Amino acid sequence: MNRLFSALIAPALGIALAGCSSYSSATPLPDPAVDLPRASVSGLQTAVLAGGCFWGVEGVFEHVKGVTRVVSGYAGGKADTASYDQVSTGQTGHAESVRIFYDPARISYGQLLKVFFSVAHDPTELNRQGPDTGSQYRSAIFYANADQKRVADGYIAQLQSARVFPSRIVTQVVPLNGFYDAEAYHQHYLDLHPDQPYIVINDLPKIADLRRQLPSLYVDGQSGMN
Repeated sequence: MNRLFSALIAPALGIALAGCSSYSSATPLPDPAVDLPRASVSGLQTAVLAGGCFWGVEGVFEHVKGVTRVVSGYAGGKADTASYDQVSTGQTGHAESVRIFYDPARISYGQLLKVFFSVAHDPTELNRQGPDTGSQYRSAIFYANADQKRVADGYIAQLQSARVFPSRIVTQVVPLNGFYDAEAYHQHYLDLHPDQPYIVINDLPKIADLRRQLPSLYVDGQSGMN
């Protein structure tokens, strides 16, 4: 079922959504043993992550301390096929992704990954998340430099070794070769449509899990005020 159909039309027709409850890790995850040090002065850096529907992932990171802005978009494919209609075919190589702008003096890259693996998505699902299936919904970390790759690889190895998930982590760690902003109607979709069944079932519980599991990283309100 197309996600926009399920969000907008299915409820009006009385069709039950094939969704599942939001994902969160069964136990609190450890802090990354390999991480980048906090910056001594405020600045701006970016991280690009893919974990299924970008509506919910964007919504989670809008409530993370030190995050100033989150943009939904596409990564992993070429510019000329970076549109929702084309990406939704699963044939373009893109993954629905978010670009996170954050202050490294307030939150580290590793802590962003802790949020990503704890509550933003299920890293053990291959080419799907909840009701959404296809390679465009895969779990991926698009690293911008060697330091980001080192932290991502180290944290995945740490979580695998600790056996905190019942199944193997399938998250890809791949170089960022371009990020393309999604269409305007996808930006802040969760904030603008909090009562839609898809959002209520799949995404709002992730924000509640963030507040419950990682209270020191949670902030009220949208990014830009964090």
